[in-house]
Amino acid sequence: MVESHIQLLQGMPIFGGISQDTLEYLLNQAQIVSVPRGKYFFQEGDPGDAMYVLEQGEVAIIKSWEGQSHVLRHLKCGDAFGEMALIDLFPRSATVLATQNAKAIQLTHSLLFDLYAKNLEQFTLIQMNIGRELSRRLRVADNLLFKAKMERSVHDAEHIFHAI
Repeated sequence: MVESHIQLLQGMPIFGGISQDTLEYLLNQAQIVSVPRGKYFFQEGDPGDAMYVLEQGEVAIIKSWEGQSHVLRHLKCGDAFGEMALIDLFPRSATVLATQNAKAIQLTHSLLFDLYAKNLEQFTLIQMNIGRELSRRLRVADNLLFKAKMERSVHDAEHIFHAI
């Protein structure tokens, strides 16, 4: 079972360049969390102390706005979520709902701290990889925000032009 988990992690950018020994160490310490369809891994505002690697099922990432829930995206096997909590130690920024029966590998802050004490180089590489993944997501979000702003500016300019 650990071999399939190792292959799953090796295919993810967050674990790029991480040694098999380190992956085995993490997996031997990690818990597998099962969440049935319609239940939550965590909710927006909950304390954040772990990231998850989805090994089965599908989840929806949901953000609340003015009392309404909005699905940001869906994740499937091999996707990770919750990793921001390992970097910023803030409460969860979104809700993760299992849209199918789901299983995920849970990697806690304390587990990564243990890795820090055991192998600083591998710990640092994981942290850098998480930072790169978060940076990639921020770049995508910035581009979407810029595009929305520009479309709004064009729409406003067209509206003003037609009013003249």
